[in-house]
Parts: sequence; C-alpha cells; structure tokens
Amino acid sequence: QVQLVESGGGLVQAGGSLRLSCAASGRTFSNYDMAWFRQAPGKEREFVAGIRWLVGTTYSAESVKGRFTISRDNAKNTMYLQMNSLKPEDTAVYYCAAGTRGLATAHRMYDYWGQGTQVTVSS
Repeated sequence: QVQLVESGGGLVQAGGSLRLSCAASGRTFSNYDMAWFRQAPGKEREFVAGIRWLVGTTYSAESVKGRFTISRDNAKNTMYLQMNSLKPEDTAVYYCAAGTRGLATAHRMYDYWGQGTQVTVSS
C-alpha cells in the first residue's frame, strides 16, 4: 500500500517562500510518476508540477514556471515543491500524487494521494 504524507504548508505573505515535502512509503518508486496538485475553494483540482521518479524529468504548469521547482530525493523517498514569489492566487490545499500511467496533468491519472497541506498567501 502506497502512503503519501505532505508537510510544509502554512501562512506566508505575498512574495515569500515555502517548501512542501511529500514523504512516500510502501513501494519502490523508481517506476512512478509523481506530481503536485492544488485545489482552491470552489475550484477544480489543478496540476502544478510533476516529476518522473527514475530519471528526474520535470514538467510544470505555466502559472508556476519560474517560481516553483519540483525535485525529489531518492534516498529519502521524498518529493519537494519549492515555492518562491508566492501570490495570493497560489492559496490552496496542495496534494501530492503518485501513479504509473505517465507524467499527466489530469488528476484521474494518479492512483495514490496524500491528505493535503494548506498553503495560504496573504496580500
């Protein structure tokens, strides 16, 4: 059974930074694709960034390019999302996800999800 546990969310002022972590357990993740999604109140869950665990290839949504960086630490089985230059519109619950059906932007392509961590950016 795959378990994903996010941490690192919080309240930050606009222009500030946060680093989210997603600790993964239960499987060998070399064949997995992993991603960060976010969901703001009243909105659909949207793709933020993804990474192919084995080779480290990454892909980010246009809205976060140049501000957010996704990475992983193989030894710790942990994925990160470094978020810089945060904006109020980045406020959302951030989820990590894992799957084996490709580095996709659609949330239905991922089989395992964490419980989410709240990020709030004040103006």
